Amino acid sequence: MVKLNELANNEGSRKKRMRVGRGEGSGKGKTGGRGVKGQKARTGHGMAGFEGGQMPLHMRMPKRGFNNPFAKEFAEVNLWRLAKAVEAGKLDVSKAIDAATLVAAGVIRRPKDGVRLLGQGELSAKLNLTVYSATASAREAIEKAGGSLTETRPVKAEPVEA
Repeated sequence: MVKLNELANNEGSRKKRMRVGRGEGSGKGKTGGRGVKGQKARTGHGMAGFEGGQMPLHMRMPKRGFNNPFAKEFAEVNLWRLAKAVEAGKLDVSKAIDAATLVAAGVIRRPKDGVRLLGQGELSAKLNLTVYSATASAREAIEKAGGSLTETRPVKAEPVEA
């Protein structure tokens, strides 16, 4: 029978960390593995990207484009994905379908900034959908199947001329 006071790790299963700069006899004493003198031997040196005065690579490369920090990221859903979920019985055709319903059915993982409906695939079920936006082909397919589509995307106001 094992006693609590006799419990111990297997020999060699836990290795002690190297204590740097604790005397020559330790094997990592004196300079502590940092070599001798210079900027890199000091604590807190900032050398990332520095190429000895030569123009660094990240500055030599041409820059193009722009990353919009305010861009919205959408959860994209194709029609075939909705059709598959309806066939599997995960989506109830009689009820309204929105982002929360799609997450609960496992069609999307998270709604992000909204759901965007894409028109790839066939749809036979009559669905009542509420999404952020949809492509023209997706809208057409839903209306053809007898369903309805509501978009929650805000409409941009036309500029007023003075």
